Amino acid sequence: MHTTIAIRFAGAATALAAGFAASAQEGKQLYEQKCAMCHATGVAGAPRPGNAADWAPRLKAGKAAVYRNAVQGTARGMPPKGGNADLAESAVRAAVDYM
Repeated sequence: MHTTIAIRFAGAATALAAGFAASAQEGKQLYEQKCAMCHATGVAGAPRPGNAADWAPRLKAGKAAVYRNAVQGTARGMPPKGGNADLAESAVRAAVDYM
């Protein structure tokens, strides 16, 4: 019985890891295609990927607030969903996670 449980757990863990990998790849691809034009250089104060100083004040409000700003847009110039209303919220979140 323990062997069966271990095999099921291993299978579930592998599937979960594959889901995270797909999400990370989706986030990277979306960033490169749609987000980099502003975020790579920090246009209009856009937080740059990997720049802790840019992200710290935003993350202070919590990751949910960062997701909300990416999805709904901000008064400082971030358009809702980066200007692509057809994007799924999960794709926008993946791009935020990538950054």
